[in-house]
Amino acid sequence: MEQSHRPRTREENAVVLDFLKHGYADDPRPLHRKESIVQALGEGFFTLLELVPQEGIELKPFDKVYIGEGKRDKISYIRAALFPSKLTQTAKSTMPVIVEKIISDREAQFVEYLNQAGPISLRAHQLELLPGIGKKHAEELLKARAEKKFESFAEIKQRLPAIDVKKALMQRILDEIEGKDRYRLFVRV
Repeated sequence: MEQSHRPRTREENAVVLDFLKHGYADDPRPLHRKESIVQALGEGFFTLLELVPQEGIELKPFDKVYIGEGKRDKISYIRAALFPSKLTQTAKSTMPVIVEKIISDREAQFVEYLNQAGPISLRAHQLELLPGIGKKHAEELLKARAEKKFESFAEIKQRLPAIDVKKALMQRILDEIEGKDRYRLFVRV
């Protein structure tokens, strides 16, 4: 059986969760040998990343940085993927706000996901994987979607006031980042 191979796409941009000017506190190297660290969240696939900024660059939470293949103006290199357990307290507290902003900025893409989501088995649907949306709400969403495709979060809220899809998407993404579910809808590890 022949498999199609898609080229692995990478994050192009990331949002700073925290900036550690002198690196990690538990790094045993002397202060003059430590490099600054940026904890960041990729905008495309919600990948947690550990970045090293260019010399003399200082960043703050919510700054957007380019990390693609082209010339980078603020980031020297991507050091590694980052485990959620290694996030600083600042990074943990800024992440929900950043995830919500990314969802808002990419609203059309997430609404399209809601319009296209399908079953994952004979008994379960992708919409049921969103926190707060069980079988009943999933059926309501599917019925409303069959009548007319969704156009925005506001329109969904107007048609189905009991369902907050933006909040459900945000919680789903945060849960996936923390590895709380075996299914991955939005986050790439």
